[in-house]
Amino acid sequence: MASIKPSQLNDFKDRLTQRHGELVEAIHEELQRSEDKERFLELAGGVHDPGEESVADLLVDLNLTITEGHVRDLAEIEDALRRIDQGSYGICIDCGIDIGVDRLDAYPSAARCIDCQAKRERLYAHEQKPTL
Repeated sequence: MASIKPSQLNDFKDRLTQRHGELVEAIHEELQRSEDKERFLELAGGVHDPGEESVADLLVDLNLTITEGHVRDLAEIEDALRRIDQGSYGICIDCGIDIGVDRLDAYPSAARCIDCQAKRERLYAHEQKPTL
């Protein structure tokens, strides 16, 4: 395990667990909203015009983008919690050095040190998905 004090590790685990719960709830709410929009469109039937269709499409895309971001964050948090359980939390998954408490404090689910994360972002910068 990285040079993290047990009290700090407990704090990170608590923060990650709390954020995990918040994200699960947010995903559930987004999915519920999507179902509500689908029901609205069913009720609206043929009364809508192309402008309303465009707005509905935009709302669906926006909800999907938000939900995808939440799911991605949730996966990172679950990975971080797994690393805590395995004793490898705070160690860069690429180079094996300590990530650093300051970075973990700012971003508790960090899996890479700043240098490796910067390299990864440069390497995969062209593969970014478009967002709204």
